[in-house]
Amino acid sequence: MRKEYIITVYSENHIGLLTRITIVFTRRKINIDSLTVSESAIPGIYKFTIVIHETEAQTQKVVSQLEKLVDVMKAFYHTSEEMISQEIALYKVPIEPIYESDAIEKIVRRNSARILEITKDYVVIERTGHKEETQALFEELNQFKVMQFIRSGRVAITRDPIERLSEFLKERDAYLDSLD
Repeated sequence: MRKEYIITVYSENHIGLLTRITIVFTRRKINIDSLTVSESAIPGIYKFTIVIHETEAQTQKVVSQLEKLVDVMKAFYHTSEEMISQEIALYKVPIEPIYESDAIEKIVRRNSARILEITKDYVVIERTGHKEETQALFEELNQFKVMQFIRSGRVAITRDPIERLSEFLKERDAYLDSLD
């Protein structure tokens, strides 16, 4: 049964790695729903957060292939329930409706959104939340003819209190020390 999985890939920052990672998915005909790359809590280590809808068996195979890439240190997969995740969305809305009523202000407050910028032509609103929440705000604001809308890829951390990469690195370092 296909369901949502969040794959995290850890590596150093190497040119071309993103291309090699996406090729693994392309070869298996797996669509990437969301992809975010950023520095991790460990200096010099980058974290790729990839969201897919697939079977667990297929997800395991992909993670195994990702770990075979030369520059990948470690890869993990989790269900959405095992992760805490958010996305950020930005909405550019014409300014006229704000002058005409307090409807946009009420929508912003009700959705725990915030206003980032106000100009003579538009207002930019930010909302952090799950995809369903940011999409619902878009639909509500679109009655005022949203001029631009963008949603980031998902950022996620595990609910597990132990950072798996840190544990992996400790085990690897202990093994390497034992070889000396």
